Amino acid sequence: MTIREKFEIPQRYNLWSYALMAVGVISIILLYVTHGASNDEHERARFWGSLLQNSVFFLLLVNAAMFFLCATILAWAGWTTSFRRVAEAIASAVPVIGVICGAILLAIVFGGDHAIYHWTDAEHVQHDEILNHKKGFLNKTFFTVWTVLTIALWSLIGRKIRTLSLSTDSGKMSVEEGKKFQWTNTVWSALFLFVFALTVMSTIPWLWLMSIDAHWYSTMYSWYTFASTFVSGVALIALFVIYLKNKGYLEHTTEEHLHDLGKFMFAFSVFWCYLWFSQYMLIWYSNQPEETKYFEPRVEGPYRGIFFLNIIINFIAPLLLLMKRGSKRNYTTVTVLGVMIIFGHWLDFFQMVHPATSVDHVPMMLYDMGIGLGFVGLIMFIVGRTLAKHPLVPKNHPFFKESVIHHT
Repeated sequence: MTIREKFEIPQRYNLWSYALMAVGVISIILLYVTHGASNDEHERARFWGSLLQNSVFFLLLVNAAMFFLCATILAWAGWTTSFRRVAEAIASAVPVIGVICGAILLAIVFGGDHAIYHWTDAEHVQHDEILNHKKGFLNKTFFTVWTVLTIALWSLIGRKIRTLSLSTDSGKMSVEEGKKFQWTNTVWSALFLFVFALTVMSTIPWLWLMSIDAHWYSTMYSWYTFASTFVSGVALIALFVIYLKNKGYLEHTTEEHLHDLGKFMFAFSVFWCYLWFSQYMLIWYSNQPEETKYFEPRVEGPYRGIFFLNIIINFIAPLLLLMKRGSKRNYTTVTVLGVMIIFGHWLDFFQMVHPATSVDHVPMMLYDMGIGLGFVGLIMFIVGRTLAKHPLVPKNHPFFKESVIHHT
């Protein structure tokens, strides 16, 4: 084994991860002192809303790395093999962030305040026709069971797929062993995608995010949320790949692989915009009062600037800058756009959550950004240590050769 086959965590990398986590902790403390400890329910909602936004966004983001991996495994796509350990390392953050996110969600539901989730107020639900109609699934028991089950399944199946990947390090496989491995890998990936479809692509965005505006509904919301976090997840994979390449690792990952990651970033930025426009256009065109109300503070109110800034950061910039073939192979371009895409969709989640708790004004984002940076530091910490434990490339993987000779 050569020295470049295992990641050695640089001191500066460690310093940045610790510093960012410290920024996150300080931001949480300051936000709690200024809002969370208030006697006013809506002030406390500002604190919990920020924790909700950040924890849900970053959990869905790291889980999107496992979705990317499982989707390519199910397609028997070999080109990702040379950097699949990067996606696995990102997905290894799911259990940790999942526990944090689950604790925040349950604290909001059982905390006694109802400013974020109005449906947690049983007396209010009895006198609200719409909430009473939805109480079959918008209730504390269903929310708790489905939240815990979802995070557990994401973590356990993701861990199994990681274990299968590490099994290729034990030695060279025969043809029959390779076929058996790939079949097992495919079955577990299909199971993950099945769970993913029942959660991220349907129920979880309804429960965690859309139920903040419980009178409103959209049949596109879950796909909209999925597109937002998936393109962010691909951008995060690309950022770590570029970082490792710049440090002399991932010798078998070339600009051909980066090109394909750039294609995903380009394609799903367009897909996200399609959903962004369609959700708004159909609701506006049908002029349904219970649905148009959701867009009032976002299109005509104080969040108007953020709402339309989303389209610039998350669609126009990737469309123009990633359209050319050469830009998808350029480390600097992909890095800048990767950071921009992640921030842009973080901003999208900001305007998903906060208009429900702060209708009259946009709350100061410094606290929210600080908490977000804390999660970035946590992801860096987990990913760095996961990458350092095992070889960066599964050399005995049946599709390793296909990945090495990949050309696009």
